[in-house]
Amino acid sequence: MDSEREPVRVVIVDDEQLVRMALRLVIDGEPDLTVVAEAADGNAAITVVDEQRPDVVLMDVRMPGRDGLSATRELVARPAPPRVLMLTTFDSDDLVLGALRAGALGFVLKDTQPSQILDAVRTVAEGNPVLSPAATARVIAAATGPQSSHARKSSREAARKQLSTLTERELETARAIADGLGNPEIARKLRISIATVKAHTGSLFAKLAAENRVQIALLVRDAEE
Repeated sequence: MDSEREPVRVVIVDDEQLVRMALRLVIDGEPDLTVVAEAADGNAAITVVDEQRPDVVLMDVRMPGRDGLSATRELVARPAPPRVLMLTTFDSDDLVLGALRAGALGFVLKDTQPSQILDAVRTVAEGNPVLSPAATARVIAAATGPQSSHARKSSREAARKQLSTLTERELETARAIADGLGNPEIARKLRISIATVKAHTGSLFAKLAAENRVQIALLVRDAEE
């Protein structure tokens, strides 16, 4: 990140004080990142975000009172929302999946190496999703887990209807995104330029009313169940 740019402003939301302290220590040790506030639950998170206007919110999934999912839904629905990166111990896959569908850009485990958490914050700050292979596997498992045949059919039909508006190339791009490929990999796979990949991705966001690549990936998974 350019040293002349202002540091990425981060709010940490977690009900455990020790977790907040550890994250603040790690983040504030970087010249391009700064923690501007902390919160212990979803309601407090909304308040501090309104006050501080951070770039990124590190949001715990489960907290007493208002949980991270509810707070995330409210935050990402606002004009010029912060980017939300969920924190989890993987005991709450359904909540994490719901947060991703609501617009969070990804999630990290609380016991992730500090360097990887820092990389995740920077990636999310740039508007890009953060999904490690292990995390992706858990999300897809939750998305395709047991549910009623009626609910599964309804989700599949709704997803296929949305994808039917895409051109063949846009659909290929969407499927590549669902496979976790970045723009350079998609360009090589489809034998097109990175600029064309970006153009197709922009069309996907508009046609599918998606906020980020994670939502596109989940929609493709729903359609292919």
